[in-house]
Amino acid sequence: MEKIKINTEKLCGFYVSDWHLVTMILPYINKELNEKANITTVLENNIENNIKTLIAKLNLKNETEILQIDWKNKQKVKEEELEKMISSNTNIILVNGSKEYIDFTNQKIEEWIKCHSEVNTTLKIVNCYEVTEFNNSIKEILDSHDKILNTAGEKYIYEVFEGYSPVKKIC
Repeated sequence: MEKIKINTEKLCGFYVSDWHLVTMILPYINKELNEKANITTVLENNIENNIKTLIAKLNLKNETEILQIDWKNKQKVKEEELEKMISSNTNIILVNGSKEYIDFTNQKIEEWIKCHSEVNTTLKIVNCYEVTEFNNSIKEILDSHDKILNTAGEKYIYEVFEGYSPVKKIC
């Protein structure tokens, strides 16, 4: 069997509180579930109660599926958890927490992908950063992502940040 590289796309999102995070991601999660995506979370902060409260106030088609997603916090992700996530046809991994937590989780995901390139899948990694956590590194964060997620959905970064120009990487 020919090895096929896992196609990855990285999105970033910024939020000011757990409530803002939940209101930003719920419409996106609902839309992705409509398209039959499998979603896994790696969360530093537990947002389960916020999800349940907001779901109770909304009329979403995928309410049951959304509530079945693990919205509880996890310590640092382990390789066996990544194995289960990606090999179980996960299409989206939602990562939330401090910049250090997100960077560590992304590093582990990238290491796993390099070692398991025979898996044929497309994977979206959605990194959600709390605004007060990253201080002046927004340009660095934007440069390491393909798109941005906000309350309007998935957008190219230049659509949200007028005049944005990514740093060109030299191979």
